[in-house]
Amino acid sequence: MAAVTETWRRHIVGQLKHRDLNQHHRFQDLIRFYTRLLEKTSLTKGILSCSVRRPSSDRSSVSSLLHQNNDLKKTTGELAYQVLELQQQIKIKECVLEEQRARRVEDGSRLEGALGARRVLQRRVETVQEENGALKRKYDELLELQRREETKLREETVRGEHLLEDLIHLKTQAAAHMNSRNQRRSRAREANLLKELQTAARSKVTVDSCSSAPTSRSASPKSDPQQAWTDGGPVRRFRFRSLSASSPRILSSFRDLFDRKRRGHSVCSLEEDLVFPVRFSSSARVPVRALQVLEAHEQGINAVRFSSSCQLLATGGTDREIKLWEVRSGSLTHRSTLDGSTEGITCIEFDPAGFRILAASYDKSALLWRLDDSVPKLTLTGHSRKVTAARFSGLHQVVTGSADRTIRLWDLQRAACVKVVEVSSYCSDLVCCENSVISGHFDSKIRVWDSRTERCVQELLVQGKVTSLDISSDQRQLLSCCRDDCLQLVDLRGRSNERVCFRADGFKCGSDSSKAVISPDGCFLAAGSADGAVYIWNVSTGNLETRLPDRHSSSISAVAWSMSGEYVVSVDKSRRAVLWSDI
Repeated sequence: MAAVTETWRRHIVGQLKHRDLNQHHRFQDLIRFYTRLLEKTSLTKGILSCSVRRPSSDRSSVSSLLHQNNDLKKTTGELAYQVLELQQQIKIKECVLEEQRARRVEDGSRLEGALGARRVLQRRVETVQEENGALKRKYDELLELQRREETKLREETVRGEHLLEDLIHLKTQAAAHMNSRNQRRSRAREANLLKELQTAARSKVTVDSCSSAPTSRSASPKSDPQQAWTDGGPVRRFRFRSLSASSPRILSSFRDLFDRKRRGHSVCSLEEDLVFPVRFSSSARVPVRALQVLEAHEQGINAVRFSSSCQLLATGGTDREIKLWEVRSGSLTHRSTLDGSTEGITCIEFDPAGFRILAASYDKSALLWRLDDSVPKLTLTGHSRKVTAARFSGLHQVVTGSADRTIRLWDLQRAACVKVVEVSSYCSDLVCCENSVISGHFDSKIRVWDSRTERCVQELLVQGKVTSLDISSDQRQLLSCCRDDCLQLVDLRGRSNERVCFRADGFKCGSDSSKAVISPDGCFLAAGSADGAVYIWNVSTGNLETRLPDRHSSSISAVAWSMSGEYVVSVDKSRRAVLWSDI
């Protein structure tokens, strides 16, 4: 305790000495002037005292002393005034000094706060730098991993391309080998058949006169003028000169034999080989109301198509499924679902017989189903990008168009691609007619291909990307839907290809795959718009016949018209399908 008290006292003494030194330095000039003043005052007093003791001095010296006294008084007054001024200045400086001290204290506190904030910020900077370093190391690791994965991806891509080329080459070789083998077998069968027919033509057949014979003259063989006699009576001998002289049943039996053998290696059945006549409506009916609205798929719907019998409807969407619906009494009833595609469906087509359904897919393939089997019967692979269109070109042929700028012809009996046509633009849709394939492209052109020579024989220029094509039932008119919000109807009968454009206020093509259709009788056109309404035009007048709104909540992707002309179905990107009619 005593040591603490002694330290406190030494501190106080030191502070007092420091104050004395500061004040002595400040008042040094004042002390010097005051000392001089005292010295002059002392001198004045001495002089006055001398004058009192020496009354005999000269008056002149007294007057001079008096004068000096007055000067000293004046000087004393001036010095006193200067002292006062200096005191006032000292007070002012003390106030300024106090303000500076207070400011210094405040600045010191602010400096301390700034130093503390600086230390906090330094710690944050160090933390952020450490985090950035960790992130940089992680980024470098991820970048290196990405490079390795990209290298692997490129290697796998090259490997996949090589494998695809090898697969296509092997399939081509297998198809060529199968073709040559079939041709050899066919030539051998024909040679054997010809030998048998020649042998049969040279042989003589004896026919009993009492046996039954055809009564028709054209069906009876020519008789030989020679006659033979037996115990039973005269017997006529007939010689078969050629195949035409034989019964037609022989030809049909041989034809059935070859057909059965050929179907043993085919993906088509006998029922599918039969062509059923399709009944067309004499006149289509313009729909006026919605009979049914349903959520047909789990995701957006891209394609819709009626079967030739008008009893089935197929829809395909981005949920990778094709759903079949029965059309009965103005309503749609779900019948079955066809699976097998690994990505969304872009196009649907029924075969003419109504036993099979063909679909194009985003998974770079086209798939073929039988309606009674949910598993694909055939998968056609070979395109390098999504397949946008797939159409039947006959009972056993299919044509596909793709975003890889190729059009391919497939033989369903061999499940192989037989022709590939390179195109200079993205193929969005195609249709087939007799000996021709018509394709629409993103370079605003419609191309007509001769399927026999694989050459483009005609190009039709339009004003926008072609989103869809449709051909009339009599194959005389071609409908194109384009991104310039215009439908064009092209007359295919003449070389001039006369065109008629159809537009309407409010109609807008909603996407690069929007599909428009021609009615079965060719009198009306139907297309869906981006505003969710169905627009129907009259072909003869060129005017808008009707507009069907308020049933779709998003852009309409496709429209289908039944072959009976009774129903129209529209589908959109929000999973909705609407059945329209005038019932």
